[in-house]
Amino acid sequence: MLEDIREKSQGLTAKIILGLIILTFAVAGVGSYTNSVDTSVATVNGEAISQQAFNKAYQAQRGRMAQQFGEMFDTLSNDANYMANFRQGVLDNLINEKLIDQNSSALAIRVSDLRLKETIREMPEFQVDGTFDNNRYLAIINQAGFFQSSDFRDYLRVEMTRRQLSQALVGSEFNLPYQEKLQLVLQNQTRDIRYATISAQQFKAAIELTDEEINSYYLANQARFENKEQVKVDYISLSVADIAKDINVTDEELAKHYQENIASFTETAQRRISHILIEFNDDESLAKTQAQAVLSRLNQGEDFAVLAKEVSSDTFSGENGGDLEWLEPGIMEESFDEAALALVNIGEISQLVKTSFGYHVLKLTDYKEEAVQDLADVQADLRIKLSNDQAQDKFFTLQQEMARISFEFPDSLEDAASEVNVVIQTSPWLLRNGNSMPFDQANVIEAAFSEMVLQDNMNSDLIEVNDSVVLVLRLNTLQEANVKPLEEVKSQIKDILVNQKSTEKAQQTVDSLLADFNAGTDISTQLASLSASFVSKAKVARYSAEVDQSISRAAFVLPHPVNGTISASSVALSNGDLALVEVTAIGVNEIAANPNLAQQQTSQLAQSAYQSFVTSLKVGAKISRKVLSEPVASY
Repeated sequence: MLEDIREKSQGLTAKIILGLIILTFAVAGVGSYTNSVDTSVATVNGEAISQQAFNKAYQAQRGRMAQQFGEMFDTLSNDANYMANFRQGVLDNLINEKLIDQNSSALAIRVSDLRLKETIREMPEFQVDGTFDNNRYLAIINQAGFFQSSDFRDYLRVEMTRRQLSQALVGSEFNLPYQEKLQLVLQNQTRDIRYATISAQQFKAAIELTDEEINSYYLANQARFENKEQVKVDYISLSVADIAKDINVTDEELAKHYQENIASFTETAQRRISHILIEFNDDESLAKTQAQAVLSRLNQGEDFAVLAKEVSSDTFSGENGGDLEWLEPGIMEESFDEAALALVNIGEISQLVKTSFGYHVLKLTDYKEEAVQDLADVQADLRIKLSNDQAQDKFFTLQQEMARISFEFPDSLEDAASEVNVVIQTSPWLLRNGNSMPFDQANVIEAAFSEMVLQDNMNSDLIEVNDSVVLVLRLNTLQEANVKPLEEVKSQIKDILVNQKSTEKAQQTVDSLLADFNAGTDISTQLASLSASFVSKAKVARYSAEVDQSISRAAFVLPHPVNGTISASSVALSNGDLALVEVTAIGVNEIAANPNLAQQQTSQLAQSAYQSFVTSLKVGAKISRKVLSEPVASY
């Protein structure tokens, strides 16, 4: 097939077509340089925020929300008004960051290359066994989307610069004793209340809806009833784990590998060492004399641990009798290692050992002989390792065949599936986000919704899910985004409208009751006709679980009742009901002060100061925004 394509591409007709294509690209290329299109979403003091930056921030925030709220966020994302506010919030954050960056630049706040390097090396994410590992560093930043280490350094420099500014503001805040006292009084305040709950349910029976109302709501809220674009794909999957299941590692192979790699199953002899260090300071000869004196005292029978605590310059180990725990060759200097390895008998003490730190006296406190694991003890793990190693080699060969055949026969997965001996499977319905494994991977979803799969109806390219799993997929069924027909959602709309109207009717009733109550009228009879009555609660705390949180919040917003005045309001409850709330008295609980209150209050003041600072930057700033639309997901 490839040879046939190569031969046909040599003809005169093919060359003319190729020339026209090249000319088209050349003209399009010139046009792209001569026409500058502004794709920014906002400008801040002349600096643009690009559509690309907005899309990246939007997708990141949307992903965090989807992960945190799950299906609830899917419901919210169908609300056009909510998503418009969501996009605006993302843009506001980008504008705030741009203002902070500009202010940091004006204040000459910088992060040096040395500090940046030290920060990266000290980040635990990039360490293996407590030491910076460059391969891990590159793998993690690549996974995060930074394909050049310089890109990550630039990102980290900006973040650290912003942090310097915010920490300067936060670190300068403090609270005063009187503020702490006021806060304590407010936190411990209680209120005597009474409330009456009016159920909205009782108004539903009287609600009548017209077809016009239902149709109007349907037309005004079509995004709420939209089926998102989704796709089912057929796919073949090749994995190291599946290949390993069919590999039989013989006992002979196990024994051979064990013998060839016996060092891997051998624990070398280990020594536990204690030491006494006399540092050089400014006089090496004096240090040697002092060290000789220590050695003499030890030879005369003085206790090593006691002497280490008394005279050792290494005060940390000295507190533990000079103990350095188990010694691994190569950690200390060569002369130290040689002297330590020369100690054979537990309790044996070395002569003076000179290093760049000073003079040491060493003592062997424990010893572990070399130990070799028996083949029987490691056989099970070794069999798994060898089968995985062989499977990995076979995996690389098979995935090349899978990629080649699925490309050469793009109209079906059957040839590739047969060649690598896997079964064609069908995915569940897939959306552009929120799918289960392996369809939660960005590159898999990008392929599933690609032009090659959806429009050309061809096999996808080979997709690497991870180092041990690859896929090829093709279209099974596509469901275009569409609005559900009215008949399908009519009952849902009726429920929504009935709930809205019953709540509105309940609100009107409560407003009328509240007006009468504030005027001094006894509303007991009216409440009884609504199957309601006042319930009294004494000493309700601010965050009490005794009453509905909406009621307690409303109670603590109401003014203190003084001179016989009525302090009352209405409040909507989370279940759609409404309540009348009255505060009848104010009190304070005698509760001990929270020892962390001052710290919490300082933190709150710091957050407020930071927000005020950002707000002040907007005063006089030249900020322009453009109308935002739903970004297209990019993977």
